[in-house]
Amino acid sequence: MGSYAIKEMFLTLQGEGMQVGRRAVFLRFAGCNLWSGREEDRAKAQCNFCDTDFVGIDGDNGGRYSGAEALAERAALLWGDFDKPFIVMTGGEPLLQVDEALISALKARGFETAVETNGTQPAPAGLDWICVSPKAGTEVVLRKGNELKLVWPQSGLDPQELLEWDFEHYLIQPMDGAALAVAREAAITFILENPTWRLSTQTHKVVGIR
Repeated sequence: MGSYAIKEMFLTLQGEGMQVGRRAVFLRFAGCNLWSGREEDRAKAQCNFCDTDFVGIDGDNGGRYSGAEALAERAALLWGDFDKPFIVMTGGEPLLQVDEALISALKARGFETAVETNGTQPAPAGLDWICVSPKAGTEVVLRKGNELKLVWPQSGLDPQELLEWDFEHYLIQPMDGAALAVAREAAITFILENPTWRLSTQTHKVVGIR
């Protein structure tokens, strides 16, 4: 029986990508292989623009869960008495911890399972939706899935080369921060000239949910 280090888990609406606006249990795993999560390490991190706190296990419903059944049961309680349960597993980097035992336990409770990953780890069997957000300078081994979400701009990543990967949807998401307006304008211009791509915005920040 494995254990899972969880930063937080809560009920919300999916804020970005092709599943935007959908009711979801959001399960954030602690830890990442591209950044420690400490600000003093950000400048040297392989992913230095992360906007997420994934350090520790102190968030809502966070903790160290002793097995897949316990974690899946907590997720089911958060979803409540509604049909078509949906869970989004993210991080940090969720595929450092997500395994077939957890996927099986979630599916036993009716969950459709989605993961948001940097793509540097292989995916276990059984996931229903895979969103890969590649980071420049990393070795992406997961080049097949449902959704590729490119945070824009990133020096060292050519969007046209990413189209050679095997995804159903290709999205560009303007990078949050002081230059968000410039990044959004550049993304819109790019998509108008390259219509295979689609714009993704962080609507949860716009409407004030997490």
